Amino acid sequence: MDENKITQVNIPEPAPDTCVKCSAGACSGGCCNGDIGRCNLTSTNWLEDVPDNDFEIVEVLFKNTRRGFYRNSTHIPLKRGDWVAVEANPGHDVGRVGLTGRLVKNQMKRVNLRKDAEILRVFRKAKPSDMERYEQAKAREEDTMIRSRKIAVDLGLKMKIGDVEYQGDGNKAIFYYIADERVDFRQLIKVLADVFKIRVEMKQIGARQEAGRIGGIGPCGRPLCCATWMSGFVSVATSAARFQDISLNPQNLAGQCAKLKCCINFEVNTYVEAIRQLPAKDVHLETKDATYYYFKADALKREIIYSTERNAPVNTVTLTAAQAFEIIALNKNGIKPDALKPEDENVKESSPFGDLLSQDSISRFDKKKKKKKKKSSSSADKSASVEKQNRQDRDNGGNAAEAVSPEGNDNGIQRRPDRKQRAPKPKRQQSEPPQDKSEQQPRGEKRQRRDRSQKPVKTFKPRQSREGDTAHNNDGQGKQNNAKD
Repeated sequence: MDENKITQVNIPEPAPDTCVKCSAGACSGGCCNGDIGRCNLTSTNWLEDVPDNDFEIVEVLFKNTRRGFYRNSTHIPLKRGDWVAVEANPGHDVGRVGLTGRLVKNQMKRVNLRKDAEILRVFRKAKPSDMERYEQAKAREEDTMIRSRKIAVDLGLKMKIGDVEYQGDGNKAIFYYIADERVDFRQLIKVLADVFKIRVEMKQIGARQEAGRIGGIGPCGRPLCCATWMSGFVSVATSAARFQDISLNPQNLAGQCAKLKCCINFEVNTYVEAIRQLPAKDVHLETKDATYYYFKADALKREIIYSTERNAPVNTVTLTAAQAFEIIALNKNGIKPDALKPEDENVKESSPFGDLLSQDSISRFDKKKKKKKKKSSSSADKSASVEKQNRQDRDNGGNAAEAVSPEGNDNGIQRRPDRKQRAPKPKRQQSEPPQDKSEQQPRGEKRQRRDRSQKPVKTFKPRQSREGDTAHNNDGQGKQNNAKD
């Protein structure tokens, strides 16, 4: 078998008319290539499984944001996502069913469809021949849009053709355009009809509608609201930004359509209700020391910042709405408090949710910890006894020198209990002759006295002079004088 031989595998490609992500067309991000329009037109038929959910009118979706309501007079069994051929004026159009059942009646009320409006019919489900003509007409849209823009420029019209939508049979096209001023496009319609051999319909749209058709990503990192879920547009005023204390910077407030962002209107009602519960901006607070003016407020926190200057943050004090109303009531009664807030309240309360970065130093792991030396039990006992002895000496004070120990020590220093006691050294008197060797202690006792099992712990204390000590001369002959005596 040849190892270099490559086996070719045929991978079936998805049909161009079906969505890869969903079969019913209810997808996000426009993955259906505009076959059923923007996803903000799709709706959920939550009464689909309910019995007796029949309604004669169905909703049909077309390219972009165009939708229509058609009467299913022949009672064709239709479901959401079916391609149908519907009546048009003139000819027929091809679209996809978006909603059926009793919810269509609610949709008609939502779009304010007039009761006397003419409702066209559903002819049939789309045949392969209908879909073939629909694809051919759809392929001509981009070329028609580019050529129509050049024609509008040659005619000197101040308008921009943003999109072109052909009818399903290819006999009619709708031109969507944007213009800041009123445009007389009667000559343009004649030229377009002669060039493309079709019937022409002009529709003016706004900048927001154009952004919804093109789509894109907003500054929040999500797809544009006008391209995903918004179906109606409301005018946005700069007052909505003022209510929310947003900086009136055109670069920050403008969206991709060069108009004010639609999301500015989303939370303005909440801010308006919160501001109504705060004191008015023109009301100032009087104290014995100064007059405080409104400087800034946080509507959602219900906190107001007052300053002693009208347009500058000088000696600012933050009050809650309740505290501000209380001081205003006192001022109305002619009472001026000593200060806006008591001294105890000026101290900021520690928040239970502190800054985690400020709790510990970043370089806390760089320092090496010193190992503590372990003390033995014997040394610990010795140090404890020495500390106890020093404490007793400090308590006795100067009387320690006059005290006489029970062992016969004149300086009053007590012996440690763990120290081996020895006999006191006999005092020598100068007048008496030297003692005989027989009266002196034997050498064995001295050796026994020197051989001690435990060495005494030295205490650093000044030596006190004792009576009867031998006086030394400057030349160091004290011992010899004692011997002669």
